[in-house]
Amino acid sequence: MSGMMEKLHTGELYLPGEEEILVEQAKCLERLYEFNHTRPAEGEKREAMLREMFADIGEACYIEPPLHANFGGKHVHFGKGIYANFNLTLVDDTHIYVGDGTMFGPNVTLATAGHPVLPVLRRQGYQYNMPIHIGQNCWIGAGAVVVPGVTIGDNVVIGAGSVVTKDIPSNVVAAGNPCRILRQVGERDKIYYYKDRKIEEELLR
Repeated sequence: MSGMMEKLHTGELYLPGEEEILVEQAKCLERLYEFNHTRPAEGEKREAMLREMFADIGEACYIEPPLHANFGGKHVHFGKGIYANFNLTLVDDTHIYVGDGTMFGPNVTLATAGHPVLPVLRRQGYQYNMPIHIGQNCWIGAGAVVVPGVTIGDNVVIGAGSVVTKDIPSNVVAAGNPCRILRQVGERDKIYYYKDRKIEEELLR
């Protein structure tokens, strides 16, 4: 393994156009292309392909094609029961960890890759990667963006269109650009699921 290949996961600056990286990436993208061209009725085939493509993926995960991923999921670690709607984008140049039961709305982006602010380094093509961690039972709303190095706790709701630039603790609702905590998940959420619409009691048993 080359020095550049090793730097994918160290947070150091590296050149992503190095040949060994591009060759490995191309293999992953070929498999991703095949996944995205499966038919809607080929659920079992999709599950088998995801087990091959991802670093880890638990049972009962469903990803609605098209899926976009720099390394085809090679550095992605999914728990059990994760659901992702259309156009999940995983900039998985380094590791992305997602806990059990988390849901992604359409057009969510999890981006581990960054580029230096200094123009001379960008002109040379340098990049760095920082991992993303998302906890269990989260709901990441449509069009949300999570930037490199961010950790989101358990049971978090991220509002649609948010840009998550800092860590978010567990058990909160957060939204905005940049994403900010709006409130705790609380007693009202045990009664109402949307505005004044009440949760049926049998659903909570």
